[in-house]
Amino acid sequence: MCWLISVKMLKPYYIKSNENYVRIILAYQYFAVVINKKVYQFIPVEAKEIRINRSTRKVENIGARFAFQKGKDIVYMTMSELLSLPDFLYQLHTIAKPYYNCVDVESNEQENETAIIIDELEHLNVKRLIDNALDERDEEAFRTLVKLL
Repeated sequence: MCWLISVKMLKPYYIKSNENYVRIILAYQYFAVVINKKVYQFIPVEAKEIRINRSTRKVENIGARFAFQKGKDIVYMTMSELLSLPDFLYQLHTIAKPYYNCVDVESNEQENETAIIIDELEHLNVKRLIDNALDERDEEAFRTLVKLL
């Protein structure tokens, strides 16, 4: 099934940070996605936070599973699925940016942020291509793509 998914709203309920991590805590009515033109609200039944490394600026709880509800319908999405949405990735880094470890020059910070987002998207794209190669039983493409990880 092919779903059209976008982020309608992503606001932290609150943010905790320590030396190593920024933890973005989510709550009902602060996070919503649009799936096939229907708005689904985040419900905190499984994962409730996004954990980002302050130095590398990468999301660390990739396996977290988030629940979204519209009426009686509940949809689950993993962090890696959410990270494959460019608008989610952009909003997430915008929220976490003030908590990242300082970079000397502002322009370097913007370049680094863009590079991190591009790296994450490329990594996810390679994973999708690997899945596609497996589905098509294309061993040559699979071996080539695995070397890129």
